[in-house]
Amino acid sequence: MKKILLLGATGTAGSAISKKLLSDTAYHITLFARHAGEHYSEDSRTTVINGDAENMEDLTKAVQGQDVVYCAISGDALPKIAGNIVAAMSESSVKRLIFMGAVGIYNEIPDEIDGEDNLDHEPAQIPNRQAVDIIEASSLNYTVLRPGYLREGAEDDFVLSVKGEPAKGYITTLPSLVKLAVQLISDENLYIKESVSITRDAALGNEKE
Repeated sequence: MKKILLLGATGTAGSAISKKLLSDTAYHITLFARHAGEHYSEDSRTTVINGDAENMEDLTKAVQGQDVVYCAISGDALPKIAGNIVAAMSESSVKRLIFMGAVGIYNEIPDEIDGEDNLDHEPAQIPNRQAVDIIEASSLNYTVLRPGYLREGAEDDFVLSVKGEPAKGYITTLPSLVKLAVQLISDENLYIKESVSITRDAALGNEKE
């Protein structure tokens, strides 16, 4: 049975991804967050860890024995957490990582769509970019996933672009993010060592806050 560690399991993305994994796969899921025990209960397929990804000891224990690590954490501490993830996974010989950043970290959003959310204009993108730089410099089999603002919507309402290409939007439906996340977890060769944005297509005129 494939073993998945989900960091940030109580956030918007983490909660939705965990629900989908538990309902649609046979994987064993380890749900990791500061207050994970307040949101989840353990069973034969679920391990719940109250832990802090900024704490190297907590993270290393959680990573041991996993097949895939999915990081759905955000915030100013993300660069430190990224460094901890790389170190813990390297120590434990775990290779597959899906790491959530944010669209705009490479200044890839065209001005006519939403250039103000690019790194050059949005200070909140600085830790996102610093964290992704750490992941991209690692020897892990990583995929960086770059969603935009999360909204409800259809799971097939998305377009993808890889690093070096302009992003096609700045809003992401939560169901589409979950769909791609599960695909990345299930297929260890999908988008290896690539950074992929997932957004609605602004050209269709559906980028509504």
